[in-house]
Amino acid sequence: MYRITKGQIITENEILQGYDLFIEGDIIKSIVPAEEAQNMEGMEVVDANNAYIAPGFIDIHADYIEHMAAPRPTSLMDFEISIREAEKVLIGSGITTMYHSLSLFQSNEFGHNLIRSSENVKKLIDVIDSTHKSKHLIRHRFHARFEIDNFNEFENLKRYLQEDKVHLLSFMDHTPGQGQYRNLEIYKKTLKGYNSMTEEELDEVIEKRQRKEKITLDMLEELAGIASKKNIAIASHDDDSVEKLEIVKRFGTTISEFPITMEVAQKAKSLGLYTIAGAPNVLLGGSHSGNLSAAEAILQDTVDILCSDYYPPALLHAVFILHEKYGQDLCKMIGLVTINPAKAVYMDGLIGSIAENKKADLLIIEKLEKNFPVITSVFVDGKRMLKTSYRQ
Repeated sequence: MYRITKGQIITENEILQGYDLFIEGDIIKSIVPAEEAQNMEGMEVVDANNAYIAPGFIDIHADYIEHMAAPRPTSLMDFEISIREAEKVLIGSGITTMYHSLSLFQSNEFGHNLIRSSENVKKLIDVIDSTHKSKHLIRHRFHARFEIDNFNEFENLKRYLQEDKVHLLSFMDHTPGQGQYRNLEIYKKTLKGYNSMTEEELDEVIEKRQRKEKITLDMLEELAGIASKKNIAIASHDDDSVEKLEIVKRFGTTISEFPITMEVAQKAKSLGLYTIAGAPNVLLGGSHSGNLSAAEAILQDTVDILCSDYYPPALLHAVFILHEKYGQDLCKMIGLVTINPAKAVYMDGLIGSIAENKKADLLIIEKLEKNFPVITSVFVDGKRMLKTSYRQ
């Protein structure tokens, strides 16, 4: 049992000062005025020292685990080690629930990547699933990213869904000339970063990718139907047109990941879809692919959720950059990485905000010199899983 005192409690709509928060078991038992709070036998008192008390971050799109498992294209680490080491980084970044995004690609023109082979994806899915039954720091989930030309993985994905190993499903199309790579010059520049190619070789790769057959809408609807029956949220990736949004809505999509333009993001919102942008986009001042600026979209209220994408610390820093540099309300910015992603994946009844009877997934966020935010305590399911002290 814990009593967290002398902190600034960030709720969905306001910051509470002069209140204490009590944890009993794995839930937030009560939030009461400090003068009414009483210690009980066996209670540990945590002095937040005027720091922020926030909900744990929920990251529903991040391929960080791929980098931990395969830090070099031909270097494959033990997957159990990868998960255990990754969660130490994630919890230190305030992420208490992680949807590990594993890509089911048929081929990858950006170079050979062992972690994305069918055999290794399956092994890593099984390791993620096994965390539910063994000691762990954070809540692990699997986000299946399915490239729609990958006929070979269609049946495997159906099985993962039926075995309850998938917690979020997204459909991807990385064909050059549309989506993320609608600008072919940026696509060529990206490809050159991975491979040394002549202009003729680049054109040949583009033509080959554009000719690839893709699975049918009926097949997509079959996968989506299984997901819907199991209450698994469905996302569309790199939406670049209003027409695409209207198509993906047909098979139950509720999330638009990384809409390419402001117009598409606004349309997605009007259709009732949750919109996602990458937190690194905020730190970098724009998209590395030349697409939608996350900060600009947030200022225009067209992005609901921030994900870490590939850089876990980005969530914390993006929230405070948006608050301090762009003047956005802190409660609303915290919501981009807590209650909004929780709603998108149907977990808001349990996590995502600080309220009585919800899971006690909590962060204590202090400020160092130059207003630098750091996480000094993390609670998951009511247990203090991390405590960090900074010294002079």
